[in-house]
Amino acid sequence: MTGLLSAAPAEYEDQTFDGLALGGEEVRAKEFESCTFVGCSFLETTFTACRFVDCEFVRCDLSLCRVEDCSFTSVKFRDSQVIGVNWAEASWPALGLFNAIGFERCAISHSTFIGLGLRRVEIVDCVARDADFAEADLTQANCAGTDFKDSRFLHTDLTEADFAGATNYAIAANLNVLRRTRFALPEAMSLLYGLDIILTE
Repeated sequence: MTGLLSAAPAEYEDQTFDGLALGGEEVRAKEFESCTFVGCSFLETTFTACRFVDCEFVRCDLSLCRVEDCSFTSVKFRDSQVIGVNWAEASWPALGLFNAIGFERCAISHSTFIGLGLRRVEIVDCVARDADFAEADLTQANCAGTDFKDSRFLHTDLTEADFAGATNYAIAANLNVLRRTRFALPEAMSLLYGLDIILTE
């Protein structure tokens, strides 16, 4: 699989990469369309100006990887470690994309999503501790079942987002956009803590 690092080919389509290990390497200006990565290690890998379309990462480790100037369209991560990734380094269209990326049963803690347009993003049954979603557009996001302990929501658009079953989130109702946002008890009680009110039993 060393072809990923060579000058050619630059494009990969409908391929499955199984057990690929590129920890600490650089992958530059490659295009992946309808590709599947299974059990691959991209720990501290640097992806530069790469394009991913309709790709899937399953049981992969992408912790601390870099995605500078990369573009993502309908890319799914499942049962993977995607810790400490600064997604703001990637290339995102000004108006955002629907379902650009999605995470299911992943660890995405310590990652940065500041200012990104991630409408309808899926972050389902994940561990997203100490992640930063400030000023991001998470309209209609599915965040069900995810642990958001110590994650930051500030001026985040959560219109019609679904936090049913999510835990440990701290979302200030007066500092974020909450319109028809779905929460479930008892976790939803945390929404009251940032308000200037007095609760009595």
